[in-house]
Amino acid sequence: MPSSWRELFFGPEPERGGMVQALQPRRTFADVILPPGTRRQLDQALVQIRKHDLLFGEWGLGERHDTGLGLAFNFAGPPGTGKTICAEAIAHALGKRLLVVRYSELESQWAGVTAKNVSAVFASAQEQDAVLFFDEADAIASRRFTQMDQGYQREANAVVNVLLREVEEFSGVVIFATNLAANFDPAFERRIRTHILFEMPGPDEREKIWRAQIHARKTPLADDVDFRALAERYPGSGGDIKNAVLKAAQAAVAEPGEDAGKRIGQHHFVQAMDEVVSARRVMDQSLFGAGAAAAGLPLPWSTPPAGDEVRDEVSELAARVVEVEDALVPIPDTLRRLEAWRGDAVTRLDQVTTTLTQQQDAARALLMEHQATWEQRLNRVLLTAGAAIVLSLVAIAVALLV
Repeated sequence: MPSSWRELFFGPEPERGGMVQALQPRRTFADVILPPGTRRQLDQALVQIRKHDLLFGEWGLGERHDTGLGLAFNFAGPPGTGKTICAEAIAHALGKRLLVVRYSELESQWAGVTAKNVSAVFASAQEQDAVLFFDEADAIASRRFTQMDQGYQREANAVVNVLLREVEEFSGVVIFATNLAANFDPAFERRIRTHILFEMPGPDEREKIWRAQIHARKTPLADDVDFRALAERYPGSGGDIKNAVLKAAQAAVAEPGEDAGKRIGQHHFVQAMDEVVSARRVMDQSLFGAGAAAAGLPLPWSTPPAGDEVRDEVSELAARVVEVEDALVPIPDTLRRLEAWRGDAVTRLDQVTTTLTQQQDAARALLMEHQATWEQRLNRVLLTAGAAIVLSLVAIAVALLV
């Protein structure tokens, strides 16, 4: 039976294991071709991870810093530039599992549950000593709302606040990947140790990517295939080249004739890459693009720009808002501690009052007991004195009679 009406109608909240996909890394840095600058930054990131114990252990920095001991990385760049593969490669290089966050399971329609789930995935990564990976991280780490008129705005801000706190307290390796780094909340800039820009590959890298997508022995190529010409003609990401290779292979295999005589020719690759470029242009269309200009719609950059002074004031105001929100994060915990202290003080005051009452009752009883004792002694003294007086009078009377 469901434990609540919520579970009856909407099903139970996801278990911790369902919110992350645990992967045993197989791909390495040999499986990805990167521009020299990006590869150099990744090598430096690996050095930071491997020397973590030296910095915070032997060098004693861990004794001076209670938080921020983990390593948080931000992989930012266009789609298809190798961010996900590099996250897996880092986990492989460290000999650890990769926990990929499932946003569909992480998010909840119930207030407060998503933030709770965020804490749960960090706890899971800590328990398993795994690398935690947030792909398309701008979906959960986006800028906080400055106005919170609606419930969803308060909930989104609460999730970001919890995520910031977890990143600050996490002692492992967490990687954020995004195509839209500008959407990140500015507070992440301080908490993320290293930001790595995944640049688009140049002609030399693109040529290597073209060759890496082809099986050296099994893929049949025509004699006119020229990967260098393709690399120089078509700028694009590794993902674009992968899609073009698959399209070209499908086009070649669909041609009439015996399969044994089919080959992938240069024209197949050119046609496939043209289709990829066309598809990307379609996806780039929006109300703020070339279509809007053709339709005579106003463009965002056609309005007079604000002055530098106004922009500076807005930027400063946004920074102050973020600082205030960061300062508000620990307030609920502080209030809970104060409430606990107040309850403890009330309990102790009750105990002191009870003790004083008991001591007062004991003193009163002891006083009454002493009072009764002295009254008894006084009565005996009076009786003794009275008897002595009577005897004295008797003696005097007898003496007079004699």
